Amino acid sequence: MILDILGWIIFGLIAGLIAKAIMPGKDPGGAIVTIILGIIGAVIGGFIGRNLLGRPDVNESFSLTGLLLAVLGGRLYFLQIVRGSYYAERAENQRIRLLPIPAPRGVIMDRYGRVIVDSRPIYNVILSREDVQGKDLAALVEPLSRGLKIDADILRERFEQMRTMPAFESVRVKENATPADIAWVEAHKLEFPELRVEQQPQRQYPPGGLLAHVIGYVGEISPKQLEDPKYKEKGYKPGDIIGQEGVEAIYDEYLRGRDGYRRVVVDSRGHIQAVLEEVPPQPGQDMVLTIDLDLQRKAEEQLAQMPTKRGVIIAMDPNNGEILAMASYPTFDPNLFSQRITTREGRAEYAALLRDPQHPLYNRAIRGRYPPGSTWKIPMAVAGLEQGAITVEHSRLLCGGGIQIGNKFTRCMGNHGTPDLRTAIMKSCDGYFYRLGLKMGIEGIMRMVDDFEINKRTGVDLPHELRSWTPSPEFKARFNPRDPQWKDIDTVYASFGQVYEFVTPLALLRAIAAIGVGGKLYTPHLLKEFKPVREMGPFPARAGKTFDHPEPKIVPIRPEHHKLVVDGMWAVVNDAGTAARIRMAGFDIAGKTGTAQVVSLGKDVGKNKDHSWFVSYAPAYKPEIAVLALIENVGFGASYAAPATRAIYDAYYEKTRGEPPPQQVAMKR
Repeated sequence: MILDILGWIIFGLIAGLIAKAIMPGKDPGGAIVTIILGIIGAVIGGFIGRNLLGRPDVNESFSLTGLLLAVLGGRLYFLQIVRGSYYAERAENQRIRLLPIPAPRGVIMDRYGRVIVDSRPIYNVILSREDVQGKDLAALVEPLSRGLKIDADILRERFEQMRTMPAFESVRVKENATPADIAWVEAHKLEFPELRVEQQPQRQYPPGGLLAHVIGYVGEISPKQLEDPKYKEKGYKPGDIIGQEGVEAIYDEYLRGRDGYRRVVVDSRGHIQAVLEEVPPQPGQDMVLTIDLDLQRKAEEQLAQMPTKRGVIIAMDPNNGEILAMASYPTFDPNLFSQRITTREGRAEYAALLRDPQHPLYNRAIRGRYPPGSTWKIPMAVAGLEQGAITVEHSRLLCGGGIQIGNKFTRCMGNHGTPDLRTAIMKSCDGYFYRLGLKMGIEGIMRMVDDFEINKRTGVDLPHELRSWTPSPEFKARFNPRDPQWKDIDTVYASFGQVYEFVTPLALLRAIAAIGVGGKLYTPHLLKEFKPVREMGPFPARAGKTFDHPEPKIVPIRPEHHKLVVDGMWAVVNDAGTAARIRMAGFDIAGKTGTAQVVSLGKDVGKNKDHSWFVSYAPAYKPEIAVLALIENVGFGASYAAPATRAIYDAYYEKTRGEPPPQQVAMKR
């Protein structure tokens, strides 16, 4: 009898251990219940076999039967009573799905409402995380890579990102699915029920790289960005498409829409059986740029025609800082990042852009630093007058064909006698400005830089703007540590835009435009307005927005000083100046050419030729538009930059005057 009891207890313990091993969550309560029931079942079974049937030989059989019945009873109790609510909720979750409806980004338009960037509907292959719980994702890489023609490495990256995603989120397996891809998913529903095809918006950029450096591009958020608190605070998750460059990045929160969703009933294979609720997405806010597409196209055409096909053209309204055109060349195709970057070919294309020695991804307008050459003479002229180094009545200084400082002779490109300021600007007399710089001193030149904020970022609404490098004893000490002491010859160099000045084109244009309007230094910007979006379902209305115009900094310029400098710039184009051949009768351009050396004299040939500059505004005495052109390594400013600028003025004149522009004097190149 004692042995029977011990056997029954052993049977009961075995039942408990079995229950403990197979029960989800390893619930101790369920296991204890099963142990007790197992012992009771074994005892009852043994009792029946020994006493009621009078068959001791079947004692063990009935004990085993009782044991099994007890295990089944314990399991039933556990599932229905102990964990009933858990499994009911889980079954409901498997039956009802929340499918996101991605919102389209806002349309980007030019100042006249012409669409530049839009979104088009495409089909993506989506993988539901709920359906792959417990599965080995690595085992999916090879068949999905082969069947959908996806780079296996890209799939592995996305599956790795899934580990940090909530269980209800989905991940894009392939973007821009072809009809063949969609057919493959449908044909393999039994093997891969976790896959589905969804329609989503995809960013569409203009062909040919038009406005690429201004607009930028969108792309999938990176793992590194997901770790950045800036993105964490906004609730971004793996797979989200965000603005990565240009105005797409700066104004991402306005351009992004609010995703909607569908609550649907699905069967065991993930097929939708019914739609319980649908909340449509709220699109992003439409953006109006300050850009004039006609001027932008003309600027990019001009750069594409240049011998080196490298340079910058910027057009701006000097009265408020609105940028009318910003072209940097060479350019790139932003559709690479929105449409092809997840393919093997797309990644190879991106790698080629990074290796390209012409740096097409580089926005030269705000990231290029160049010696300004003789364009530097315009702020120097204003500062010389305002600081009292020269006056309107006594502005003559010796040219002398150059200047001797110690044993160093720095030449002028001509011998202009003793010109006044107007003539010195018109003829671009280096000798004049050498001596003006010495009269001002390095302190005066540094004060000029501070007044026009040339050494600061302009504040343009684009990412990654660089500061210009400007002359100072501290800069020389860093630039030339073997000879750190500031000398008179350094002041000479600092006075004509070589050696110690490396300015961004936009910073220089801002300063020149400010001179044109009497000293008002506006913040350059690309945003004109965001359109409002109405309330949609749970999403509140989003108000419209215009650019928050900060008050312009006022650089004090006396009217008589202003007139004298503008007279000199007017003469550059409209008298016997260095850019006389781009004269427009009836639409007077005030400007200044610049030829900036990149190497020492004698070596400035081929790829080391001088940079060609032209800075300007028009009409000269009541400016409506300011234009800058920089063409890299082509030679004299009058030869390439000035004619490129004239092409922008021609387009502007025809738009605003409604008639063909005045004829231009033919130029030899």
